Amino acid sequence: MAKRKSRINLRTGSEVDGLRVAGKIAADILRRCCEMVEPGVTTGQIDQAAGEMVAEAECVSAFLGYRGFPGNICISVNEEVVHGIGGDRVLLDGEIVKIDVGIQTPDGWIGDNAKTVPVGSISSDAEKLLAVTEESLYNAISNAVEGAYLSSVCSVVEETVLEHGFTVVKQFVGHGVGRQLHEEPQVPNYWDEREMRQRRFHNPKLRAGMVLAIEPMVNAGTDEVVILDDDWTVITEDHALSAHFEHTVLVTDGAPEILTPRERSFAPANV
Repeated sequence: MAKRKSRINLRTGSEVDGLRVAGKIAADILRRCCEMVEPGVTTGQIDQAAGEMVAEAECVSAFLGYRGFPGNICISVNEEVVHGIGGDRVLLDGEIVKIDVGIQTPDGWIGDNAKTVPVGSISSDAEKLLAVTEESLYNAISNAVEGAYLSSVCSVVEETVLEHGFTVVKQFVGHGVGRQLHEEPQVPNYWDEREMRQRRFHNPKLRAGMVLAIEPMVNAGTDEVVILDDDWTVITEDHALSAHFEHTVLVTDGAPEILTPRERSFAPANV
């Protein structure tokens, strides 16, 4: 018997309103966390502040306790790709930090977004990595239109990244968002038909009301990653730098709507 495809939720009316509220809260907390990044600050201080911000917004962290995750946010430094845990690590000038904020409102809606920021002054190579990763995110968002296939969103990420000599992480992917942190469809940052069939990833036609967390994870070196002994922190196998940008995006009958609005860090195509 053929495997039944998982249902993709289409959000309308008050559901979309709820997701807009959640997205704006998540975006505001991410902005405030990023403003804390400077040499001498610890990752634990940022995580603690994020927890306080979430409580002030009368929300809960979508990450804390999820499958046992111990942090309010994910905070990952340098070669750490995603799922880093805040602690006593002191941020140093020249490093890059990925901050991923997910919240759930009292009404049950999820907001999920991420950004990579520099600590002080970073190298031109590191800055290029950040700029290219952000550019790949916005290129993907521009393809999230009704009637297109999901593969058009996914493939443009890798196309953008490879053009500049970087690689995309294939082991971890984006996802649908709604009342659950991870909903269908899965949203990889590349597209290979044979591999997608092996991984049982589907290629649905996009419809108005779909909500996608699009999140390129881009490495300066190999695309291979490993998980540390804490069972959470993902690092690049070769310890090269990695960047991560994410938005929650609503597919509409017109232009895509970013539900986690923020200013771009780099000018379009400034890579």
